[in-house]
Amino acid sequence: MNTPYVGRFAPSPTGPLHAGSLVAAVASYLDARVHNGTWLIRIEDIDEGRSVPGAAEGILDLLQRLGMQSDRDVVWQSRRKHLYQAAFDQLAANAYACGCNRREIADSRLGFGPDGAAIYPGTCRNGLAPGRTTRSLRLRVPEPGADLVEFTDRFAGPIRQRLALESGDFVLKRADGYWAYQLAVVVDDAEQGVTDVVRGADLIDSTPRQIYLQRLLGVPTPRYLHVPVVRNAAGEKLSKQTGALAIAPDDEPAAVAALQDAARFLDLSLEPVDSLAGFWQAAVPAWARLLSLREVAA
Repeated sequence: MNTPYVGRFAPSPTGPLHAGSLVAAVASYLDARVHNGTWLIRIEDIDEGRSVPGAAEGILDLLQRLGMQSDRDVVWQSRRKHLYQAAFDQLAANAYACGCNRREIADSRLGFGPDGAAIYPGTCRNGLAPGRTTRSLRLRVPEPGADLVEFTDRFAGPIRQRLALESGDFVLKRADGYWAYQLAVVVDDAEQGVTDVVRGADLIDSTPRQIYLQRLLGVPTPRYLHVPVVRNAAGEKLSKQTGALAIAPDDEPAAVAALQDAARFLDLSLEPVDSLAGFWQAAVPAWARLLSLREVAA
């Protein structure tokens, strides 16, 4: 790599850390250590209405107890709104006011994108209809034929998405006044100098929109690696909404066991260990071995 590696783990404080989030944390931490890089923690609390008081502090405390600590000061999205406003000002020529509510979008959608979201039909693209007021701010994507975004995921390989057909014009500022995730994550990754994003595969379909934003803002595109998501017995992504249990080790053996479960899910080949130091000492070369297999395959 031409620039020093900078990775990050960016949890949303909507509840305590669970097994699915821990897998993403462990993968991103190991990838930074294998590349002798910097590992950052960013609290993605831009959706302040869903943030649970004390959850962020609990996540940070747990990560530290598991042996993962940010190499720089922790960043909180809720304290960076001025950066998102500045980015939007740069994008203003490609943005427009939208007056549609969720029901109207559902009734007129062009279909569903790869991530299951409704594809916006462009109702307000040429201006608000008389009597309509602004609810959200959207970014105009290129016309069909000029809308292809491609990237190579380090695990999944080549990914292609046509924004006009598979996404549609997407939201930069929501109807509730909060900046959208897509804008905030791009601004934060660029401002923090993130070179590598390691996260769950549930976000892989968001990546083309983020790359498009990066191009419009003139900032570098990181490398991406999306790890499989943990699912419950019903096949649903493990989350707070699907009943994920908090990771709450009360001693070192329990902490090691939680980390070993995450490593096992990531297909890391590890011998049993009985200490946090022993786990990380074994896990870093195991991740390097996994990369040599998966990146070649991809």
